[in-house]
Amino acid sequence: MKKFMLMIIPFLLFPLHTNASEEKKETKELKAAIIIDDFGGGTGGVQDFLEGDIPITAAVMPFTENSKVHAEWAHKNGFEVMIHLPMEPKRGKRSWLGPKPITVDLSPEEVRKRVEEAIKSVPYAVGLNNHMGSLAVEDEEIVRVIVEVAKERNLFIIDSGTSPGTKFPKIANELGVPLLKRDVFLDDISSSAYVRKQMVRLAKVTEIKGQGIAIGHVGATGKVCSIGIFESMDEIKKRNIKIVPVSELFAGRLIKKHIVP
Repeated sequence: MKKFMLMIIPFLLFPLHTNASEEKKETKELKAAIIIDDFGGGTGGVQDFLEGDIPITAAVMPFTENSKVHAEWAHKNGFEVMIHLPMEPKRGKRSWLGPKPITVDLSPEEVRKRVEEAIKSVPYAVGLNNHMGSLAVEDEEIVRVIVEVAKERNLFIIDSGTSPGTKFPKIANELGVPLLKRDVFLDDISSSAYVRKQMVRLAKVTEIKGQGIAIGHVGATGKVCSIGIFESMDEIKKRNIKIVPVSELFAGRLIKKHIVP
């Protein structure tokens, strides 16, 4: 009996090393996406991002003088492009929405028309997210039309998270449209120090979830946002987090035609 036990003990020790190796192999790569909104609008930070080396995702406002210019610039330099769809908020100036926004007084037919026109206005777009929209995203009829068009055009959706009552997750799930939600706003306070703080928050979310999504802006706060993000990259790299185009976070849920314009 003693001889049998001595033979078993060494055998029991070896699997510990094998399991550790297997766990190391199964460690997932940490990925985060940085969506920069309001391309097509103000110029602050635009060149910093579109001529920079951080693979941001460019969310472009439709129907502006620079919609096509910024979308083509981004695509030419290898950046992923999305439509930054203006939607009615509960508070704020109508002028902040720009031309042809999605408002709750529109018929479903007019919503569809405006979404389709917005897609045409932003070349190379592979997805969309909402600009403002805290009121409109709570309207199930309006959101359903937007999601239906996204499905027809093979666009994924990023819910910018402007309202806890958003209908995007429910309807996207129902219609089988790929959707993810924003985790962190980077520049809701215009300070590069604040942006750096929010980038650390993005890193922590990513470490917990395995992935994370942050949203910043060009325009009025664009320079501050770009400085804060670029100054944060050493910290992001130190935490072994890879910044990727947002489509890479869908974990195989996107077919090829979703990500090739």
